[in-house]
Amino acid sequence: MSIGLSEQEIIRREALQQLRNLGIDPYPAEAYQINVTTEDILRNYERDKTSYKNISFAGRIMSRRIMGSASFAELQDSTGRMQVYIKRDDICPGEDKTLYNTVFKKLLDIGDFIGVKGFVFTTQTGEISIHVTEMTLLSKSLKPLPVVKRDEEGNIFDGFTDPEMRYRQRYVDLTVNPELKQIFINRSKVISTMRNYFDSQGWMEVETPILQSIHGGAAARPFKTHHNTLDMPLFLRIANELYLKRLIVAGFDGVYEFGKMFRNEGMDRTHNPEYTAMEIYVAYRDYVWMMGMVEECLEKIALAIHGQSKVTVGQHVIDFTGPYEKLSMFESIQKYTGIDVSGMDEASLRQVCRDLNIEVDASMGKGKLIDEIFSEKVEANLIQPTFITDYPIEMTPLAKKHRSKEGLVERFELFVLGKEIGNAYSELNDPIDQRARFEDQLLLANRGDEEAMAMDEDFLRALEYGMPPTAGLGIGIDRLVMLMTNQSTIQEVLFFPQMRAEKKLKVASVSDYVAIGVPEEWVPVLLKMGFNTIEELKAANPNKVFNDLGGMRKKLKLDISVPSKEAVMEWFE
Repeated sequence: MSIGLSEQEIIRREALQQLRNLGIDPYPAEAYQINVTTEDILRNYERDKTSYKNISFAGRIMSRRIMGSASFAELQDSTGRMQVYIKRDDICPGEDKTLYNTVFKKLLDIGDFIGVKGFVFTTQTGEISIHVTEMTLLSKSLKPLPVVKRDEEGNIFDGFTDPEMRYRQRYVDLTVNPELKQIFINRSKVISTMRNYFDSQGWMEVETPILQSIHGGAAARPFKTHHNTLDMPLFLRIANELYLKRLIVAGFDGVYEFGKMFRNEGMDRTHNPEYTAMEIYVAYRDYVWMMGMVEECLEKIALAIHGQSKVTVGQHVIDFTGPYEKLSMFESIQKYTGIDVSGMDEASLRQVCRDLNIEVDASMGKGKLIDEIFSEKVEANLIQPTFITDYPIEMTPLAKKHRSKEGLVERFELFVLGKEIGNAYSELNDPIDQRARFEDQLLLANRGDEEAMAMDEDFLRALEYGMPPTAGLGIGIDRLVMLMTNQSTIQEVLFFPQMRAEKKLKVASVSDYVAIGVPEEWVPVLLKMGFNTIEELKAANPNKVFNDLGGMRKKLKLDISVPSKEAVMEWFE
């Protein structure tokens, strides 16, 4: 008895050993060459049948219909599902029929990978299929896949839909819900379209450090670690901005990076502690130029994925064709609250927050207070792509002072559907001003602001060597993919989102079962039925458990009496 294994898992392991006893390697090392895919066959077979007379195909068994000396099965490859027709005498031309009678019919299971050779034909019912002449086992599956049923119209029943299970076991999710692969295909298109556009402009893709001695480039709480050899603390980067600007100092006209960022903060529908961002910096440009570049880039992405610039997201149709609406930070607050905060000091801003029932704390300065008012009262109204421009200087330590508006900086954020998608500046290249901004951040840190930036002396030294006028932009790739694929949670666009630690299954002991009235000799049977904990047993249907006990007694040829129905009912009290 294998404690912790279900009956199906035990049966599959027994089949694995039987395959080895027959001299069949269930995990062969040699490559299996394929020359066709499901998509290729379904797209081209009808107009070019002669090219599919000698094909080699591989996939996972997803269904079987065994009918004596001939059977049908569905194999799933990376592009879809293909029906295969397997006839005993075709794959076993000699007297030995073991490959069909024993291996295919008895020892293979749903989830196994096999390779087949043969030719494509059309069945009497009109379904394009593969007539198999050779079959090879490529990988034996030891865990059964969830059974997802689909009717003729494609409606799904008993689907693998629990979010925690789907995100934790993405390999199962994408196997039984293959339509979800398109989300990640489109994610790849978002990145490749941006990359191709940037490369066409002559800007260079680079890589910068993930482990940083000083966390900077954004207002966020970092993850902290320790390097043993250097005996020094290090931080997982919250942004790559300061390193990319160093490269502009070094003489590159345009650099960009797609990279992972890490912020030790909360998790919700739009936040994951590890996320992907793109940052780009172009010399001799400003934030006004950057708005036009963003409009052109996002329209190209929408066209690449949807063939048009309009994208349906929930109940809204988002039009990524430029130009986008532009509102200054103060204009947007006045538009949606009726309050002009442009000339207010910190005390007045705190009163506005109290009047608007916005929760704040003592660590927040003017910038944070304005940001809270904007977040609570403005963001949700910004449905179509909107540039919010000209932020208060206190909110943006790394942006250049506005050329004509005192107390503001040249910055914009792009909002779509109430969420910030991109952030851009005319970059601050005055080292004296930058040092003063960092010092202001240190004062906020001393007040308890965990997101305040640290002083970066090396970055200041780089600026002192001279950085040309530069426009910079950061875009959250995950949120952009959510928009382009009509997803409401960030977890749906991440292959492996961060999860809480998985609870370990604690298998109940024999004494645990005996304590609730189970006869000791029936405990191994319950374990074989898949009841590894008392909780799992008590969650089952008592009548079904009673009936299944009789079935297991017969199946396992046990010489023990089945407990009475009344006795079984007592296990569930």
